[in-house]
Amino acid sequence: MNGMQDIPDDTYSGASAHPAPWAPAEPPRTTPSAHPSPPTSALLAAAAEAALPVLRAVREEQLGRPTPCAEYDVRALLNHLFHVVVAFQTLAAKKDADFSRTPDRLGAYGTQWPDRFAAETERLVEAWAAPGAEDGLTGGMNLPARTVGAMVLLDLTVHAWDVARATGQPYVPAGGCVAELRALVAQMGPTARKMHVFAEPLPVPPGAGDLDVLLAETGRAPQWTAG
Repeated sequence: MNGMQDIPDDTYSGASAHPAPWAPAEPPRTTPSAHPSPPTSALLAAAAEAALPVLRAVREEQLGRPTPCAEYDVRALLNHLFHVVVAFQTLAAKKDADFSRTPDRLGAYGTQWPDRFAAETERLVEAWAAPGAEDGLTGGMNLPARTVGAMVLLDLTVHAWDVARATGQPYVPAGGCVAELRALVAQMGPTARKMHVFAEPLPVPPGAGDLDVLLAETGRAPQWTAG
């Protein structure tokens, strides 16, 4: 099956549905970099700025379209992304989040859902900008907070591409995010594939752009269309 395979929320991974099941038994070891990454909050703010125009342009009649996430149509994927953005605010505060069900926020908020989503992304950025948010381990996941922040960055970046593809829109990811996410997928990908959160990596032609390589590493076909 092509694409990143989303699984039920009670077994979610950060890139698709509950982070804990594909977390390694021991926290990943990190080494200092000569070129430190930007703060998670800055990356999330940039990713939200890139994603929001795509989400705001989704029309009501497009909500039933298929997406590169095989189990989700556009409505379900937007509800999933909404849930992730809210839940990872809690994880930033070193608390456990409930992934046992995905609320129908699009149904609850009606035509105001894009504004509510934008407000939640602002809260997400604020949560990860709080002092200590990137320090230590997060929630009950036994993962470094920086890694957990990268999980929601992955959802916000790659699912925006999913929605853009499903609805026939252009999408350019935020600068700096793709390199951060390729590092995350390299680190977490093998476990995620065992949990069927990612499909197997797909080949890309020589000279493929960084986004296409990232998509292929999550098991997505960069050339995917709704058909």
